[in-house]
Order: sequence, then structure tokens, then C-alpha cells
Amino acid sequence: MKKSYISDFLLCSIVVILAVVFFKFLKPSPKIFIAFIGISFFFLSFFKTNLALAVLIFSMLLSPEIVLAEVPSRLVVLRIDDILLIVIFFGWLAKMAVNKELGLLKHTPITGLMLFYIAVCVISTLIGILSGIVNPLKSFFYILKYTEYFLLYFMVANNIDNKNQIKVFIVCFMITAFIVCVYALLTVGKFGRATAPFEGIKGEPNTLGGYLVFMLAVFGGIFLYTSSRRWQLSIALLTSIMVITLLETFSRGSYLAFVVMYFVLIILTRKRKIIIIGMLILGVVIFPLTFPNIVKGVKSRIFYTFSRGKQYDVGIKPVTLEESAASRVESFKDVLRKWTKRPLLGYGVTGVGLVDTQYPRVLGETGIVGFFIFVLLLVKILKLSFNNLYVLQDDFSLGLALGFLAGFTGLLIHSFSANTFIIVRIMEPFWFIAAIVSCLPKLQEGQTQQ
Repeated sequence: MKKSYISDFLLCSIVVILAVVFFKFLKPSPKIFIAFIGISFFFLSFFKTNLALAVLIFSMLLSPEIVLAEVPSRLVVLRIDDILLIVIFFGWLAKMAVNKELGLLKHTPITGLMLFYIAVCVISTLIGILSGIVNPLKSFFYILKYTEYFLLYFMVANNIDNKNQIKVFIVCFMITAFIVCVYALLTVGKFGRATAPFEGIKGEPNTLGGYLVFMLAVFGGIFLYTSSRRWQLSIALLTSIMVITLLETFSRGSYLAFVVMYFVLIILTRKRKIIIIGMLILGVVIFPLTFPNIVKGVKSRIFYTFSRGKQYDVGIKPVTLEESAASRVESFKDVLRKWTKRPLLGYGVTGVGLVDTQYPRVLGETGIVGFFIFVLLLVKILKLSFNNLYVLQDDFSLGLALGFLAGFTGLLIHSFSANTFIIVRIMEPFWFIAAIVSCLPKLQEGQTQQ
């Protein structure tokens, strides 16, 4: 097994070196660049699917963007991981078609709901295009993005066949998170707030915050259950860096999501409960002493939310919200007003304009039908995650399942401050790990039968 991983690493290194040399000296056009990437990874996914998926994990947060077109108020960009995902998927399908012995495609509890949701998005958008409400090019790329999430989930779920494979993928996620955090911390002085690579001059701190909350939960769950000192030490060091990076995002929605996520870990873990509570207390005591400027900035950012701006009457007393928070409330109210005119299927994807909150956006774009399917999908994932806590037996699987559940809960909260379930840098890791978690019970059954 170890020799296989070493040979895979060498193969990948050779491909990367050749790619760097090719583009450094020949300077090809974007079309040739896309063609080179596509052909290379098609064959890589055909012969070495696991390696292709590992490369995809790194590309989720570390891939640049190529501008394809410009629509009103927005650039249409193609990320390198978009290319990789589609190409790897078709390479994997070709492998399945050639190698009949690989078996039938697996069905998971949420596959059908994902297909239904995409179908509603397509139908509502087509109606919106015919009504002149929706820009066809803009909506096409958004629906393509949703479809990519389904392809990723479907491909990973059908490619998982052992737990060693899962551990390798988790290590890839850990290395990626470390690289992202190092970049964010080194450039925080330049951008003002921590942001991930290739996110432009302004960056997207809220996106990085959501990603960090989810990955902290996944790694934290494994830390609580694993008996391996190597895993515990690696995760402890990595999560320390990740928490500092999360604080540097100054993302209030991410802070709230982290708090909820952490308490879910405390409540549901059956191991090391005292340790995780102690870590929370220790962090509250040590961080103000070790990083006083960061903590001061975090407090200022939180209190600024209610310091000045627009007032809202919530029954007890008026609440003041600063411009950014108030704009989310106003967009929510605007979507609700629009939704009453097209309640069934909504306005289509991108039909309600810029809405920085997930739930009203889904309601406005796909109506009550799409919103119901979306909520049902979330409930199904939640139910699947809870069931895993009672079905799974080995520590690593239990830790991963708990971490996913806590991270998912955090993202549900994060969705009140962002379009979390649309954002690529959050959703690609989410659906990749969701696919792994959905396979854990069947892997356990297979081991029991053996």
C-alpha cells in the first residue's frame, strides 16, 4: 500500500513539473491550457482515480480562475478545479465502462433529492429565461456549478471502497488546510483580513471562515475519537493555526457558526468530553494574553454590528444593525416581496439578483417547491449523520461522522450570512466528505461480512 502511494506521488510530481515547464516557457493560450489540463487528468482519472481525486482536493482551495466572459455586474470565471472535476468524472465513467468488473453504481440516500433539486432549478430558470427575467449565460454557469456538486458527490461515493483510502483523502484535506492558513496569515497585512489564495484584491473572508469552520469540525471529530497519537498531535497543531486564521477573517457569521459547531461537538461526543471543554476554557483564557490585537479586533468587529446604522423593531426594543448586516435583512425582505408574485417555482437561478443569504435566495429562485426539496435534502443529510453515530463502531469512522455532523450544523448557521451552499470553496470539500460519510455504514457491513 505504501509503495503504491509513493509511486502515485512520484507520478503526480512528474505531471506537475512537466506542466510548470510547459507553461513557463511556452506560455500557451488559455484554450491550450484548458486542453492540456483536460487531457492529462482524463487519463490520470482513468488509470489512477484515487490520485486524481487527491489532486482535486488540493485544487478546491488552491486553484486560480480564468475569466471567460462578462455579464451585467459580474465576471464569468472558470476555476481550474471546475475543469478537473468534469474531466475526472468522465475519465472515471470511461474506466467504469471499460472495466465491467468494477461493479454497479452505488445509490445513496440523498442522490434522488439532489437530482430533484437540480431539475427544479433548471425548470424554474427556463421559465425565468422565457419571461425575460433571467440572464441565460449567468444562470447556466450557476446551474453548472450545482451540477458539479452532484457529480463530485456521486463520483466520490462510488469510488470509496476502504478506510485506508479515506484516511489518505483526509490527510490531503489537512495539508490543503495548512497551506491555505499559512497563505492567509502571511498575506493578512496586505488584504486587511485573512482570505484564501486566488480570491482577488478584496478577497472573501466570509468564504474562508465557512471553510475553516467546516474543516475544524471534521478534524476535531477525528481528534476526539482516534487513538493514534500521530493523528492527535497533527490535528492539534493544525487546528491551532486554523483557529487563529478563523479569528483573522473577522467574519461574524463564521464566528457564530464556529460557536454552534463547537457546542455540537461537546454535546454529541462520547469520548474526551472533558478535554474539548478544557480546550475551550484554555482558549478563552490564553488567546487574549497571546494574541491581544487579534482578540481586540474580533471584539470590535462583533460590537460594530450593533453600533450604528439602520434600526429594526423586533418587539422588545429597536435593534440597530450596521450597513452590511442591514443589507442582508433588506435583501431578505425584498426577496419575500418578490416571492409572493411567483410563489410556486420562483424567478429562476439568479432571477432575484444579489442575495447574500442562502435560505431566502433558494426561496426566491426556486419557489416553495425548490425550497421544500432543499430543506428536505438538508434534513436527510442531518438524519443520515445522526444515524451514523449509532451505527458505526470503529473510532475513526465515528470521529469523522461526528465531525461532519458538527461541521454541517455550523454551515447551516453560516448560511444566514452567506450563500454557503453555493460557494465553491466551501461546497466542494463539503460534498466530498459528505460522500465519504454516506459510505461508512456500507464499508462497515462489508468488513463484518468478511
